[in-house]
Parts: sequence; structure tokens; C-alpha cells
Amino acid sequence: MPHAEVERLIDVMTALRAGCPWDAEQTHRSLVTYLVEEAAEVVEAIETGADDHLVEELGDLLLQVVFHAEIARTEGRFDIDDVARGIADKLVARHPYVFGNGDVPDDLMGSWEARKRAEKGRTSALDGIPPLNALVRAGKVVARARSHGADPGLPAEPVTASEVGEGIVALVARAQASGVDADQAVRDAVRALEEAVRSAEGLG
Repeated sequence: MPHAEVERLIDVMTALRAGCPWDAEQTHRSLVTYLVEEAAEVVEAIETGADDHLVEELGDLLLQVVFHAEIARTEGRFDIDDVARGIADKLVARHPYVFGNGDVPDDLMGSWEARKRAEKGRTSALDGIPPLNALVRAGKVVARARSHGADPGLPAEPVTASEVGEGIVALVARAQASGVDADQAVRDAVRALEEAVRSAEGLG
């Protein structure tokens, strides 16, 4: 039976919600910390772990998806099939060159963002960026600004991965020695960048 273990996981989660007091009392909000932690552990497994580590961490992350879907199912809101259907439909709609007769666009990321923007009725390149840590958000804001043609003049000189990593660590070390909260400094800079992007879009 295809995907039998996925079906088994769903059945196990249903049983846990019915029979385990801790699982039964969890809500979407109470699970947020675990969701964030499990996603971070997947990243760590990708960067440093072997396949067995990655399998384990992907399983923990999959559990979070199934857990949230089971909570919603018991509340009569939606279920895991609705979740899977939604993402499958979205992928098909955003890849007409795979599932239809369209040509592969020259700018794949730009095409993806344009379709997403049209679907969601977004007016700014920055709409829909989720709450992320400061460095990740900075990367997302820069990518969105460039893909939407709202780059306010960001530097684009080539740099290697090692130069980026070492440079960031060096800046954090200098910040610490100077009594500067590096994470707060990045958040402030990203906020200023977002204002510049909105100005470039004519929304500021």
C-alpha cells in the first residue's frame, strides 16, 4: 500500500489525541515553539547530520504538520487531506510549464513571486513575509525587493560563502566588544530597508 506509514502516522496521532492527556490538551498556539524548534533541527541535520539524523528530524517536523491537522479535524475545521490538497493545487497552479502547455520562464523565482502576488492580491514586495529571525528576514526582504523590481540600491558585489560567514561572525564579535546588540542592530537595519523598499514601490 503506497504511503502506508504516512497513514499509520495519522492513525497514531488520532490515538494520541484521544488517549494521551498531554497530546489532548495541545492547541495550535501551544505547539508553535515545537514547530519552530523542529524546523531548526531539520536545518541542523541537513548541514551536519547523516541520513538517519535527517530522517528522524524530518519525521519530527512531519509530526507537527499531522498534529496541527488533527487538532483542526477534531474541531471540524479541516483535515490533513485539505492541507495536502491545498499545497498540491498551489504547486500545479504555479507551474503551468510542468502541468500545462506553458514555456519555462527565464526568471523562475520572479515568475513564482508574480503568481503568488497575483493570487493573494498583494501590493508590496514585502507583503506576506513571515516573522523570521533578523538575518533570515534580511535575506527575504532583499530577495523580494530584487524580484519585484523595488531594489533601493542594494550592494551586489560578488562574495563567497566563507567570506559571508566569517564577515558576519567578525561583525558580531566587534558588536559584542562595543556593547552593541547585533541582533537588534540587524532588526533596525532591516526595518529601515523595508521602509526604503516601500518608498521605491511608491507605498512609503
